[in-house]
Formats: sequence, structure tokens, C-alpha cells
Amino acid sequence: MTRTGRYAILEQFVADGVTHIFGNPGTVEQGFLDALGDFPSLHYILTLQESIAIMAADGYARAAKRPAIAQIHSSPGLGNAIGAIYQAQRGHAPIVIIGGDAGIKYQAMDAQMAADLVSMAKPVTKWSTMVQHPSSLLRTLRRAYKIAATPPMGPVYVCLPQDVMDEVSTESVFPTSLPVTYSLPAPELVEQAATMLAEAERPTFYVGDGVAWAGAQPELQRLAELLGADVWGSDAGELNLPYTHPLWRGQTGHMFGPQSLPIAQAGDVNFVVGTYIFPEVFPELGDIWAAGARTIHVDLNAYEIAKNHPVDLGLVADPKLTLAAIADLLEGKLSQAQKAAARAKLEQAGAAKAAQVEKEKAADRARGDATPLHFSRLVMELAPRLPADTVLFDEGLTSSPDLTRWLPPTTVGQFLQTRGGSLGVALASGIGVQVANHGKTVLAVSGDGGAMYTIQSLWSAARHNLPVKYIVCNNRSYRLLQANISQYWSEQGVTDRPFPLSFDLSKPDLQFAEMAKALGVAGRRVQTAEEIVPAVEEMLAHNGPFLLDVVLEGNVHPELIGVRCGQ
Repeated sequence: MTRTGRYAILEQFVADGVTHIFGNPGTVEQGFLDALGDFPSLHYILTLQESIAIMAADGYARAAKRPAIAQIHSSPGLGNAIGAIYQAQRGHAPIVIIGGDAGIKYQAMDAQMAADLVSMAKPVTKWSTMVQHPSSLLRTLRRAYKIAATPPMGPVYVCLPQDVMDEVSTESVFPTSLPVTYSLPAPELVEQAATMLAEAERPTFYVGDGVAWAGAQPELQRLAELLGADVWGSDAGELNLPYTHPLWRGQTGHMFGPQSLPIAQAGDVNFVVGTYIFPEVFPELGDIWAAGARTIHVDLNAYEIAKNHPVDLGLVADPKLTLAAIADLLEGKLSQAQKAAARAKLEQAGAAKAAQVEKEKAADRARGDATPLHFSRLVMELAPRLPADTVLFDEGLTSSPDLTRWLPPTTVGQFLQTRGGSLGVALASGIGVQVANHGKTVLAVSGDGGAMYTIQSLWSAARHNLPVKYIVCNNRSYRLLQANISQYWSEQGVTDRPFPLSFDLSKPDLQFAEMAKALGVAGRRVQTAEEIVPAVEEMLAHNGPFLLDVVLEGNVHPELIGVRCGQ
């Protein structure tokens, strides 16, 4: 073989079934990107900033359920991408990130853009490395692919110096070998778990995306229904149980531990699967479980089991196989009275949920056509018009309850929610989700603050003719921060304080439809109820990406901006 390393890399990607690379180019990657032109099966999705490349790859990995490839520039590019890589790490998204460098021969010079790239990436990746010699180029890439794809999954970073890529590579190309993780606990441990659940009076489930990645949703539903157990999402961004299911209770708290504490103390047997407990920014520091309660934790990520709180039975195992095995045993352990009680709870929970949802929808209807709009007014009209196979990416944050009330996620593969804590995910991830769902309608919902983090994403959607439908919930504020400081004031006993003007985005007015048009995406602003239906129908009929800028109610004070010193 006489091909150089940059061609060998692309051959390896083809061998691993890669079809798309999400990237932002730089000078030291020029040879690699030039070689890409000779591989028509590899499609390069050009983004205008490195964080967008990572978030688009994140969306693709989650939607396609396979590792994604992202390409970024050297030190400034890696620096730009760090926050997005952190997002992928917290969300366990399998991404192989390849980054350039001027060359091994230049590293002693401490020249322009010199940096310890491996150390920069290490804190936010599962593995970080630099290829030192052409003889280990493909070996390193296969190792990176395997590490990213093996639970607990996560992003990896591989620095590819230009001189290594320009050298002749003699390594053979073959598909990466991935270890099989379909493991089942020993029979006596499955028996122990089933016995603990059979003895429970108030079983409570906490589930995360390990369920979705294992394809264990049917097994989870079966086990929960056998017990009549409440099911809570914890650090979950995938659909693990239909939102319409009677036993689905929603998500535990994201921000404040005291909001999750009553949930955690409700059960006498806690069953945690495919996640960790608990994901808040300000978690509860003391004991969280009820006195005498017992806890079972099933996950392929041993690190998360008993990380912060006691677990009576921790099983490092595949969720799908383990849930099925426990359910099979449980069928024979439950008495007829227990089964009848579970069925009764299922019926009661269904009736209570239906009543609560109808109460909330009635409140939405009662708002009528008032302006500024409430987001539910738009979703009421949007929901019946969306195609049945629409894939929804939700970063509505404070608008998410309105979104999922009228568009409740029910089908596996058709719902993704932001996770990891960063803003701006929906606009960028929508690109990757659309790539993974060719021919389907992809709807990405963002807040206005988040949209301004990654507004350049729209250009990439236009360039590659990716027909993502975007909705920006424009409440002209960082409303999530307003909600968080309200909680903080409550804890501190503070009253009658206006929100900081640094949370106010109302002046100058952000015109997202105009920004979209400037980036090649059709857009329309919606401010009144009579504008909703024409705008929604135009968006869905448009053959290409489209953005709705929906102006919503918000606690804003543009009259004070510029009046107060420093504001």
C-alpha cells in the first residue's frame, strides 16, 4: 500500500459504516479534507463553529443509535468545542472527535496554535489521545471508536498531526471490533431482585437513557405494569416510557435537590435502571431514601451504581435482558391480590393523569387568543397538523411542559430532549437528527436564549438542504434563570425583588425570522393567534428548513434597559 494516512483514515471510516462527518475546517486539516473529495460515500456536513459540529454529531448519534464522527480544528477549535463536548460527555453520546495539529515535528517550537490538546480534551472526554506515528494511526482510530461505542458511551478525542497523516500508512483496514455487553446477572441475583420487588408496597422506578440505548422500553413497561410502580425519568433525554402511560410521572428535578426529595422518599423499594441518582445542579447532600427503603440499581455503567447514595443490590448488566429476567420471575411471585392491586393502581393512575391533563388543557383554552401568546396556543394548532412520524427535539425548557402536553411523546425514536446543561442544543442537534431521519419531518424547539448560542446552525441546514422545522420560543428573556432565582429567593426568604436586567433579552428585539432569512432559511414571526395556522401550514409545506419565531409572554422591562447605570 502506498496511500497516505489521510486516505487510510477515510478508508477506516468507510469500513465502520460511517456516512457523515460533522465538521469545521482548519488549515492543519487541509490534506484530510482534500482527500475527502475522493470518497463520495462520505458526506461532510459543514458547520460554522466547532461547538455546532459537536452538537450536530451528538444529535446524529442519539437519533441513529450509533457513533458519530466530528472533525474540528486544533487549539482554538478545540477550545470552542469544549462546552459542547462536555454536553456530550454528560449525555453519554458516542462521538469520535478528530482534531488537527500542525505536526509532531513542530511541537518543540511552541509555535502559533501550539497547545497540549490531549490535556485540554481529557476532562470532557472518555478518552483523549494523539497519534504519534503512522504505524498506529488506524489502530488508534479503531480503539477510539470502540471506546466511544462501549457502555458507558461517551465522546473521545483523537489528535491527528498533519505530518502523521501525510506519511505513508501500511496498516490494514478492517471494521472495528465492538465488545458484546448483553450480560445477565447470575440467577440468584435476579431472584433476589424479583423477591425485593415482590415484597414492595410502594415500588418506585427511576429510569434513564441506558434503557433507550438497550432497547429495553417494552421490558420496562411490562415490569412497571406488573407492580403498578410509578416511573420517573432521571437525567433522561430519550423516550423510555410513553408520556401518556398511566405510570409515567415525569422527570425528577433538574436544578434543586429539595424538589426531588419527596419523590425519592415515596418508595419502599427503589428500582434504578440506566441512569444515576440524582441529576440536579444543587443536589440534596443528606440521605434521600425513606427510612428502611431498599434500592436496586441496574446499569452497564458501574461508576454510577451507589455513586452518591446506598444501593442494596447493584447489578452491572444489560437493562433489556435483566428487566425481562426479573419480570419473568416476578410473574410467579406475585399473588393474585397483588396483581389485582397493580391493575387497580394502573387504572387509577390513568384516570388521575387524564383528569390532570384535561385540567391543564382547559386552562390553556381559557387563555383564548390573548397576546402576548402563551406557547400552548401555538402547540394546540401545531399538534394535529404534524405528520405522524415527526421526530421532535425538545429544548423548549420552560416551554417544554406546554409542548409535551399537546404533543406527548409516545413512539420510540421520535423524541429527544436536551441533556447535559448547555444551551443552544436544539438548533445544532436538529441537523444531526435530520441526517439520521432522511425523509421524515424533524421539529427542533428552542428557547430564544439558546438559539443565540448556535444561530449559525441555520446556515448549515440551508447549505445541505436539511428540511428541519425550527420553532424559537421567544419570551425575550432567560426565563429559566428567572425561575431559578425565584427558587433561590424563596430559600433565602427574599421577597419583592425584580428580576435582574441581565436576564432580560427584550432590547434590542431579537428578530429570529430575519436572522434565519439572512442565513438562507425561510422564516416567519408569529405574534398573534390569527397568525398561527397560516404560519404552521407554511412551515410544514415548505420544501426546506423553516423557522417560526413565536413571540411569547415574558417578564421583561425594556423601558429600564439603558436607564439604570450599567444596564
